[in-house]
Amino acid sequence: MQSRSICVFAGARDPRDLSFIEAARSLGAALATRGITLVYGGGARGMMGALADAALAHGGRVLGVIPDSMVAREWAHGSLSELHVVRDMHARKAKMNELSDSFVVLPGGIGTLEELFEMYTWAQLGFHDKPIALLDIASYYAPLLAMLDRMVEQRFLDSASRAALVSTNSVGALLNWLDSPVL
Repeated sequence: MQSRSICVFAGARDPRDLSFIEAARSLGAALATRGITLVYGGGARGMMGALADAALAHGGRVLGVIPDSMVAREWAHGSLSELHVVRDMHARKAKMNELSDSFVVLPGGIGTLEELFEMYTWAQLGFHDKPIALLDIASYYAPLLAMLDRMVEQRFLDSASRAALVSTNSVGALLNWLDSPVL
């Protein structure tokens, strides 16, 4: 399955480890270079802002999806190809799912984890069959992956569902996997 639009979940804050920001910029540039539309949370700050700015700087198409309350707080990016303003976070995730062929998760906080787990749960329940991958910079998600493995050990998660969440630390490997015809 070749992804023509990829939804990226990422933190809205500036991380201490600047390799996270660099990964966001690398991903944004790579998406634009490959002609893949970026769908993301519509913010101008932190990892989200770095991701969108890099995609736009490389001529990419960037679609933001943001709740109206966040627009009122002036958190929306002002230079996107399109900005979809929705009523709340539930509508945001539904719209992001509608606009995307796959999901990539960069480092972030509880909002990023919530987005990951909602899309991961939807896949497990058969609401979508889109690929989901972690861009695991500096082993940020290693504890989470270990917890998922423990869930399998304890039979709270089946091995097929565990295998559905792919992890890599390479932007190139991630995009090559998403472009793989065997997904």
